[in-house]
Amino acid sequence: MATIKDIASAAGVSLATVSRVINNGPKVGDATRERVKKIMDEMGYRPNANARALVTQRNPAIGVVIAELHDPFFASLAHGIETLCRTRNIQILMSAGSTSPETEMRAIETLMEHRCEAMVVHSKFLDDDTLVHFANQVPGFVLINRYIEAIGNRCVWLDNQAGGKLMAEHILHHGHEDIAVISSRYQILDPVQRLDGIKLALSEAGKSLPDSHIEFATPDQEGGEAAVQNLLSRGVKFSAILAYNDAMAAGALSMLLDHNIAVPDKVSLIGYDDVLLAKYCRPKLTTLRYPIEMMATHAAKLALDCAKGEFPEPGTTFKYTPTIVKRDSVSRVK
Repeated sequence: MATIKDIASAAGVSLATVSRVINNGPKVGDATRERVKKIMDEMGYRPNANARALVTQRNPAIGVVIAELHDPFFASLAHGIETLCRTRNIQILMSAGSTSPETEMRAIETLMEHRCEAMVVHSKFLDDDTLVHFANQVPGFVLINRYIEAIGNRCVWLDNQAGGKLMAEHILHHGHEDIAVISSRYQILDPVQRLDGIKLALSEAGKSLPDSHIEFATPDQEGGEAAVQNLLSRGVKFSAILAYNDAMAAGALSMLLDHNIAVPDKVSLIGYDDVLLAKYCRPKLTTLRYPIEMMATHAAKLALDCAKGEFPEPGTTFKYTPTIVKRDSVSRVK
């Protein structure tokens, strides 16, 4: 079956333009609209007509787009939204965006086909213009974990650079100088911003982070294991590891123990997110608390308010800052 990406490629237009044609949106010339529709017919692409026919009015449900259903981080995000919606007797429609612009766009379009006028969207792969376009179409469109200036008063986001800086400052305070970083290989802003924060803290302390001390992998337990295995295989010397998230930290911990490297006696380890997993690692994981449930509840309320036409003042910002959670995986250099 043809995808939106296929249609855009064949028509020589952007994904956003195809989306506008599908949803009968503005800012598309008549000639372009007809060309896209013709190509859709030729390639057999059909939007979800059933959902559109069934729903003829505004849907009181709130739509939620997350990347993955099984990830503990997104489970916490969903729980934060569910907490608010349960008190208001509001149904939640969940759509998974996975890790590509095409799947993120389709996840949002699915909720639009159900006429959700309130949405909390976690999008890392769609470009700013496309998301602004969706925000212009959906009154209660709110972004979580991302900031776009044009719709800044509808963004609930975390200062990831501040988080990276904080974790590096914490490890420097414990006397560590040989520091390794294991980060996400996905081309999104979060790992870039966290790494920038780490480098900033090191620079302010008169130190640097060599490229040889950075490993990129998938942001999960398997990625954490692979990243540490690569560091060890290359003979990189380190007394501390700063991980992109708790899942990677858990994988790193497993690999270190497999090599008889005790944490924190030989290597200190810091994660990021403070998901439930962090409390049940052994040793318990020192991490950065990402207040995602609180942020998600805030985002859901904001989406519902905006859907009713109650928008925050332009220039309002909803920025959150992570905090350090001190547990047992960090010790002073001996």
